Amino acid sequence: MIRQATLAIVLPALAFPVFATTKKPPEPAAQTPDLAALIECRGTLQQFQTLKATLLDKHSSVAAGWTPLPEINPYMFEFSLPAPVGVFGNATAHIAFTSDSVIAVLDLPDPRPLAHRLQLETAIDTPQKAMFGKEVRGNEVTDDKGQKLYDSAVLNVSNVDTHPGKTLAGCSYDLDTIDDDAPAASSVAAPASGH
Repeated sequence: MIRQATLAIVLPALAFPVFATTKKPPEPAAQTPDLAALIECRGTLQQFQTLKATLLDKHSSVAAGWTPLPEINPYMFEFSLPAPVGVFGNATAHIAFTSDSVIAVLDLPDPRPLAHRLQLETAIDTPQKAMFGKEVRGNEVTDDKGQKLYDSAVLNVSNVDTHPGKTLAGCSYDLDTIDDDAPAASSVAAPASGH
């Protein structure tokens, strides 16, 4: 008896509302590139450009939980993250973007030990300024038009006077045309200015 009563209730309920309540499956969320991988030069130029374009839009950065910070260095857009990201064995919730870089702002007063541990080349090393870097990926590619391009990722560690007591550590992503007559470029990218 209970079985018949249950079927009498369930069958009509299944027959009618199926069409009325059928919903379109949710759209998959856009895949956010791995921030730590981008900072540590394990990402791609396309991932860097996608993240940068998204987060430099104030509405998108706020929606992601990133708080824009005051611009104390005119060459960097800085953010406070909702949770720290682990990079190079350190955690930070303070990151920055430049035209071609994503950078972790680390609470390390001297960049030299980190640069040494990462086996980076010295570009500048004075008591006031230290800059280190190394190209970690460089590939010749050809675009759709047959143009030869050089896709590179350069790991950088430095200090800058706009951020005293901090070490800037991150990756510069670049895609340049190849000029067969040009001399080879330096493997150390310039950090954000602010002498």
